[in-house]
Amino acid sequence: MENFINLTKENIDKEHICCAFSDKKCTNGYNLKKEWLKKEFDNGYTFRRIDARAKVFIEYGPAEKGWAPIDAPNYLLINCFWVSGQYKGKGYGKELLQYAIDDAVALKKDGLVTIAGVSKFHFMSDAKWLQKQGFEICEKLSSGFCLLVKKINKNADNPRFKESVQSGECPEKEGLVAYYSDRCPYTDYHINQSLQESASKRNIPLKTIKLSTTEEAQASPTPATLFSLFYNGKFVTTDISVCMDSRFDKAIKI
Repeated sequence: MENFINLTKENIDKEHICCAFSDKKCTNGYNLKKEWLKKEFDNGYTFRRIDARAKVFIEYGPAEKGWAPIDAPNYLLINCFWVSGQYKGKGYGKELLQYAIDDAVALKKDGLVTIAGVSKFHFMSDAKWLQKQGFEICEKLSSGFCLLVKKINKNADNPRFKESVQSGECPEKEGLVAYYSDRCPYTDYHINQSLQESASKRNIPLKTIKLSTTEEAQASPTPATLFSLFYNGKFVTTDISVCMDSRFDKAIKI
């Protein structure tokens, strides 16, 4: 197996962050993600990836400082967790997950928590695979999201979604509303160009809401603070690719 490395403030300027490293359209978003990571490293954030030019990585940090609307004191929150292409099915995912588990034990955390779709959601972890690794679903939302936990301390309280996501709707009830953050290098371009063009072409009102702080993310109406699209107040998708004109109509039924 290939070796793994952890990104730090000292090496991140010369190391890639797995996603969008060859996509010139997303250069600004790529740099914004690196700046986001630099700030989160001060909060105990971990970005561990394969030492190769590939999308094989895991990101996690203390849930109290996580960019998600959950209550999970003394847990580590797993964010992006991805193994792609030729690296699938070779044990890389299990090795990355074990590193996070070992970290949680060393830090005396109660366990690991993560957000996924009950059915597979784009740009989110696979709930079924996580359950095979010992995670349990501790809460489900009508919007299709679920909260999964893998406890180290079996007596610890279960994590919970915050009240802001319980309805599955956003406050804005007309047209398209996109919530996003710099957690992903693809969002800056696709929100501010692709989605703007797709909405304008169809004469659909569009509001974009960038989550710029931990507090804003934790109060968000969606568990997916990387990217979530709503239409007429209802949650639609976490799939950033629907911002593009060629894929938009399949997701948004006018």
